[in-house]
Amino acid sequence: MNFDFTEEQQMVRDSIARFVQDDYDWDARKAIVASEQGMSRDNWQLFAELGWLSIPFAEEHGGFGGNIVDMAVVMEELGKGLVVEPYFPTVVLFGGLIKRAGNEAQQAEWLPRIIGGEVLGAFGYVERQSRFALHDCQTTATRAGDGYVLNGEKVVVFNGEQADHLVVLARTSGAQSDREGLSLFVVDAAAAGVEKMSYPMMDGQRVANITFKDVALSADALLGEEGTALPVVDALADEAIIALAAEAVGIMGVLNAKTLEYTKTREQFGVSISSYQALQHRMVDTMMAYEQSKSLLFKALCEYKQDPAMAAETVHALKVLIDRNGKHVFGEAIQLHGGMGMTDELDIGHYAKRLMMINTTFGDANYHRSRYIETAYAA
Repeated sequence: MNFDFTEEQQMVRDSIARFVQDDYDWDARKAIVASEQGMSRDNWQLFAELGWLSIPFAEEHGGFGGNIVDMAVVMEELGKGLVVEPYFPTVVLFGGLIKRAGNEAQQAEWLPRIIGGEVLGAFGYVERQSRFALHDCQTTATRAGDGYVLNGEKVVVFNGEQADHLVVLARTSGAQSDREGLSLFVVDAAAAGVEKMSYPMMDGQRVANITFKDVALSADALLGEEGTALPVVDALADEAIIALAAEAVGIMGVLNAKTLEYTKTREQFGVSISSYQALQHRMVDTMMAYEQSKSLLFKALCEYKQDPAMAAETVHALKVLIDRNGKHVFGEAIQLHGGMGMTDELDIGHYAKRLMMINTTFGDANYHRSRYIETAYAA
């Protein structure tokens, strides 16, 4: 099987790598994180001009017409630079839901605006009691005339602070934990009754808790058929997990490269510490962890591209492996850098924090280990 990137994929990869190297060094990234918005609107417009926002969307809407492999190429390179601009919440989540669930009119309205960098989006799905159970939903959308009235709260909404519009998962029928009766709605973040409480996460990303108090929604705010949203969200979650795994693989590769370089320059007793066999063995272990993660990512990409249903087991296994190997790689990177590996001034700890956040997004290792067992050994 050919695992080489296509010419177009390599061009995208090189384009993002040049951006990270020339315009997104560590000092630039720290300044963006510390800014009022926690992102750069100028960078976002640059992403649009370079075509990165168009990757997963159909050509009829002005997109590149890419697939999951193209998305993984983008996410891996963004991970290498710890890019905080909201590519994942806007393009993968918000755009992905509209692409999957929206009708022709909704896709024609929203996708070109995402591609053009005109809209920042977010997906509200986590609630205080839900943890990783996407169907555990207390937010309600009640029929009111031709539209709906939205009430409830979503927490840890990625890019919730800067999002212009949200896709919100709400219950239109059934009990709190029923798998049926869930619907998706596009909500104007500035609508009456929408309130945000924003805060930074440890990896530099900004999130928000968003409450909805009698928010009036028109009938065309509904994405897809009423009460049938969960299969769409589950399918999106698989794609999102693969995208995050690609980001994590990019981070692990950078951590290994930076740690190897550091061991060559740091000296003890007149020789570089890279000459110590015990440390060489540890570096080999982290490289193997990285390569193992990349191999399983490739397996998930191949299966998902052929048939998303075929990749179900591999996606769960991938999430477990990324959690385990990511902890191993960043743990060794911090230790081999010594005390400075724990400081905010050095980027090593920030790569580690991003890996920790990836590990908890759309389910941690324990959750996906259980799901893997259920999927693999189902009667």
